[in-house]
Amino acid sequence: MADSITTIVTALGFPSIESFIGVLLLGGAIIGAIVVIATIRPILDLFPFAYPNARVRARIGRLLNEKQLAEILETESMEEFKNYLRGLPDYAKYIDRFPIEKALESQLAETYEMVSQIAPASIRDPFRANLKRWDVRNIKSLITAKAAGLSAEETVNLLVPGGEIYEIIEGLADASSVQEVVTGLEATEYAGVLEDALSDYEETGMLLPIEAALDRKFLEGLIRTVGSPSDDNTKILHTYFGTMVDISNLKIILRAKADGLSYDDISPYIVPQGYQIREWKLKDLMESEDVSGVVSGLEGTDYGQMLSEALSEYTSTGSVAVFERVLEDNLNRMARNFALKKPFGVGPMIGFLSRKEVEVKNLKVIARSKREPGFPEAMVKEMLA
Repeated sequence: MADSITTIVTALGFPSIESFIGVLLLGGAIIGAIVVIATIRPILDLFPFAYPNARVRARIGRLLNEKQLAEILETESMEEFKNYLRGLPDYAKYIDRFPIEKALESQLAETYEMVSQIAPASIRDPFRANLKRWDVRNIKSLITAKAAGLSAEETVNLLVPGGEIYEIIEGLADASSVQEVVTGLEATEYAGVLEDALSDYEETGMLLPIEAALDRKFLEGLIRTVGSPSDDNTKILHTYFGTMVDISNLKIILRAKADGLSYDDISPYIVPQGYQIREWKLKDLMESEDVSGVVSGLEGTDYGQMLSEALSEYTSTGSVAVFERVLEDNLNRMARNFALKKPFGVGPMIGFLSRKEVEVKNLKVIARSKREPGFPEAMVKEMLA
């Protein structure tokens, strides 16, 4: 028997039974390693998200619930409104430092910063790029203040501590003109787009070219950092931020068509790297005759049905705000769905930021109602997201 086995082993090209057994053991070890790697790989992929999502879920637990929002809505004055927020850890430290809108947005900016800091290295760049929204917001506020002739103190009250160049922007609060602001930002990454748009502003007196150029730079940078999707998490980021670009483009086009603007008026402000709406489709939409043409041109996309349903309200009110609200609600639903779809990945981070945005927006609506006596409660409830 032993001689037969030896003959078989030798026929297979092995010099001895011992070498054959060694090969079998090595093969078994390799197969076992493959099985182990295949088993633990999903766990290893989830591990970098464990701490960030624990932090995010703790913050989600501090978001306002319906009962709290109803109690805030029932406050009878601005001071009572502020007193309620003083009892909430997230807002307490800002309420007495800043005017109410700045206090609310400062907390939102801090939230964005926190998420960008704890995001896993593999997806951190898009979250860092997303922080630049505060640079863009502050530059817009700065140039608006200077165009309106506001004082340095009034200007600072419009700026939110956040972004990458807040100190530079704040240092320009005493600038005397939009031109001086643009000159003061020449050492930043925004110099080029501001200088290019400045001549349009000087020619027309409208801030839209500058604001739209800043938005375009921000969105293009955001999409660039997402890059090509390589896994489930980057696919979600690509879908979410790409949809954000789509919505920005649609808002611009719808406003422009409501104002009777042409393709040439609109095209400089459009970002072609969206998620669903390709460049050729954007061109068709910009060439539409009117708002109804834009809506009908979106047939076959996710946006077509939702905007069609809002068309009658637009017809009766004449306000594109109805479309903007529908589009923003769609983005918020998408974020919530991602939180459910990818609960151990990037989903909770996107879902949390979206919900925080909605919370701050609602608080700003309520704050406005407390500041303006006689503001109809029905209108407030209608404006809440």
